[in-house]
Amino acid sequence: MNDSTVLWIYIALLVVGGLIGFLKGKSKVSLNMSIGFGAALAICNIPGLLGDNLAKNAANVLLVLLLVVFGMRLAKSKKFIPSGMMLGVTLAALILRHI
Repeated sequence: MNDSTVLWIYIALLVVGGLIGFLKGKSKVSLNMSIGFGAALAICNIPGLLGDNLAKNAANVLLVLLLVVFGMRLAKSKKFIPSGMMLGVTLAALILRHI
């Protein structure tokens, strides 16, 4: 599986997670943040839109920012779902992109 495929799968999971957060918890912040980060990651993943190095580095920075956000939310809520799960998925995506 190449790094582009991993990122598309991650984007889909991120947006679906935000949608679920909105539908179950009425969290507009979850929906807006997931769409915003998903759009930014999609821009990084569209071939030819950004230079290859810039796109890969920007996607890595965004994934690391998401690691921090999900880590902070997990520490605050102490609930594995959804923050801990997304922390693990984000870490897996970051690792799989570099294997």
